[in-house]
Amino acid sequence: MANPRATRVRTRSATATRSRAGSAAVAQVKYVESSALVAALLEHDTEVTKRLPAGTRRVTSALTLAEAGRAIIRARTTGRLTAEDEKSAVRALRTFERRCFVLEVTQAVLDRVRRPFPVEPVRTLDAIHLATAELLGEPPQLMTIVTRDERVRANARALGYAIE
Repeated sequence: MANPRATRVRTRSATATRSRAGSAAVAQVKYVESSALVAALLEHDTEVTKRLPAGTRRVTSALTLAEAGRAIIRARTTGRLTAEDEKSAVRALRTFERRCFVLEVTQAVLDRVRRPFPVEPVRTLDAIHLATAELLGEPPQLMTIVTRDERVRANARALGYAIE
């Protein structure tokens, strides 16, 4: 039997999202990177949630959801989260996922990862986030990268994106 939850996940390739976004009114897009989401989920970082008010066009990579899910599991197994805190974090992650455009890690993203970024060295998972944001095709002046990772911040700035 198919997983009923899997049918609700909204994943799109960068191309599909770009064509859909092209017909919408111009709005600020916020790409939410894993470090920011994990901070919001596990550290209750209100600065992250303030940067994503209702109505914000949120975009992320499927990688972000995987990394955040693993962070919750690690936090629970190491005693950082109680069982109740874990349930709350999982609920918050699912809510975030429903409110986001989730982009697949496509071959185009992986191909981009294999080329240099402006500020090297960049870890592979960080490069996947940067490549996903780039391949979304939004003009840098219309997209903000929400992250707590300094390597992602430095590269996003060098690529012309605003940072939060």
